[in-house]
Amino acid sequence: MSAEHSHDHAHPVSFDPTVSEPDPHPAPPAGDRPVRIGIGGPVGSGKTALVAALCRSLGQEIELAVVTNDIYTTEDADFLRRAGVLDPARIEAVQTGCCPHTAIRDDITANLDAVDTLTERFPALRLVIIESGGDNLTAVFSRGLVDRQVFVVDVAGGDKVPRKGGPGVTTADLLVINKTDLAPLVGADLGVMAGDAHRIRGGLPVVQQSLVVTPEAPEVSDWVRKQLG
Repeated sequence: MSAEHSHDHAHPVSFDPTVSEPDPHPAPPAGDRPVRIGIGGPVGSGKTALVAALCRSLGQEIELAVVTNDIYTTEDADFLRRAGVLDPARIEAVQTGCCPHTAIRDDITANLDAVDTLTERFPALRLVIIESGGDNLTAVFSRGLVDRQVFVVDVAGGDKVPRKGGPGVTTADLLVINKTDLAPLVGADLGVMAGDAHRIRGGLPVVQQSLVVTPEAPEVSDWVRKQLG
């Protein structure tokens, strides 16, 4: 090794984009507009199923609408429409054409346009749920787009996922550990997952759920109601 190579490796380099690239969009004033809640998480963690459960649970009592994000398709919006969880006119699809986090954090224009479309269509809206496309543990929403964010991980990823951290796990207003019914099949320890999640999140709330067991997502639904209070 060259004598000139004297870099200090005591502190690992961070590739967390939220460290090097702060949120470029200021949070808008609350004003007379619907609350916007973002739902993000890795591919297959159960984001769309959670959105569907929230629509079933809250749709009869709260004026709500949904914006979905997919890279090239409208798959998630189509799923929600087929499931009949909302009037199809209350569901807007954004095709990002790029990495999902770009449209929820970096250039949020398309999502804001979709929210505006829904707000004009349904002036009494109280809640818009914005579902991100499947991403990784660094995927967080701009506070210029959402007022609160939910991050979803699933048990099938193993009980190590919460302690891996990342801004999605550590900073989301609510962390959902999903598909708990799969824990015995994949050898995941739910106690370890919950303990790690609470430790790494510094008091921010954590919900463990199985939509097979509780298809109405009661704990998440109650949390959403509180955000509207």
